[in-house]
Amino acid sequence: MPVDIEHLRRYTFGDQALEKEILSLFLGQLPDTLAALRKAASQRDWKVAAHTLKGSCRAVGAFRLGDIAQDAERLVFSSGPEARAAAIAQLEEAAAEARDFIQAVYGPT
Repeated sequence: MPVDIEHLRRYTFGDQALEKEILSLFLGQLPDTLAALRKAASQRDWKVAAHTLKGSCRAVGAFRLGDIAQDAERLVFSSGPEARAAAIAQLEEAAAEARDFIQAVYGPT
């Protein structure tokens, strides 16, 4: 499951409107964070963007995407553009799965 809804419900006390709002904010931030990874010009830029993504994923229960973000965070920037591109491709795939799942459960956000 791309998003652990029960995890999120523990923090929203089952308020589905709040869940939808939080997930909408998450989905709105996702393209910007992925763009920051694509534009990263240094190890610090890369780590900050990956760490931000990891934290927001874990907060909403998108644990698979969060784990991939954690792997990206650990990636050494100097490993080259191919390694970074591969990490971003994995993140984009998992992000699309999470987005599709959220929209299937909550409708368009």
